[in-house]
Amino acid sequence: MTSTADWQGRTGEGWAAEWKRTDRSFGGLTEHLLAWSREFPFRHALDIGCGAGELSLALARGRPQARIVGVDVSPPLIAAARARGEHISNVEFELADASQWRPADDFTPQLLTSRHGVMFFPDPPAAFANLAAFSAEDAALLFSCFRDRSENPAFTELASFLPASAEPADPYAPGPFAFADRDRVAAVLTDAGWADVAFEPFDFAMVTGVGDDAVEDALIFYQRIGPAAAALREMDKTARNEVLAAMRNILTEHCRDGVVALRAAAWIVTARRG
Repeated sequence: MTSTADWQGRTGEGWAAEWKRTDRSFGGLTEHLLAWSREFPFRHALDIGCGAGELSLALARGRPQARIVGVDVSPPLIAAARARGEHISNVEFELADASQWRPADDFTPQLLTSRHGVMFFPDPPAAFANLAAFSAEDAALLFSCFRDRSENPAFTELASFLPASAEPADPYAPGPFAFADRDRVAAVLTDAGWADVAFEPFDFAMVTGVGDDAVEDALIFYQRIGPAAAALREMDKTARNEVLAAMRNILTEHCRDGVVALRAAAWIVTARRG
C-alpha cells in the first residue's frame, strides 16, 4: 500500500529527486497518452497526480492556448514541477489531493488525465465523483494504470528476490496495481458518474538504465523508485547485498546496446462525464 503520507514523505522525495529517471522509464507511455489527448478538444485540462509535471508540461507545450493545471499531494514533487514549468505561462501546479480538490476560480476541465496517478486514491469512487462534479459537461477522462502484476516483467522478474511482506494483502489497496482489475475500475467510474468507459491494453518498454554502465544505472533506479526500494531499505546489509547481486544478474540479461528495458503492461482508460 502506498499512502498519501508516503507521497508527502520519503516516496515523494525519492520521485522528486529522480524525476529524470522516472520520466525516462515512462517515456513510451507518456507519448501514447499525448497521442490520445490530441483526440480531445479542450481549453482547460487537469493532470491528476501530476508528479514532477512531465505530462502537464507536454500538454502545455502542445496546446499553448489551453490552461493546464497539475495537482499532486507531494510537496517535493510539486516543487520540482513548478521549477520545471516556471517559463511556461499556461501551466500551473497546485499542492492538493485531487480526490477532494475543487478549483478556486472558473477552471472547468474538458480533459482530465493522469499518467499512473489515480491508483493511489484511498477512496476511488469518492475521488472520481468529486472530479466529475466540477468537470465540464461531457468532459473526457483519460488515464493510464498498470494491468495485472503478472503481466509486468518490469516488476515480477525482480519480485522473487523480495520478501513476501512487500506484496499488499489487499489487491485494491492504494498502490501500483490497485486498478489492474478492469471490471472493478469500470464499476467505480460508472458509479461515480462517468460513462462510455473503455480500456485499451498498452505495453511499453520501461527503460530503467542507460549509458556506459546501464545495469548500475538501473540498479540505482530500483533502489530509489518503486516497490523494491521500500523492501530494500528494510533489509540488513548482508540480505540487501544478496538481493542486489541477484537483481544485477537479471538486469544484465535485459541490457542491450547500453539500455536496460523491461516490458510493462498498462491500461489506457477513457470515459466521458455522464
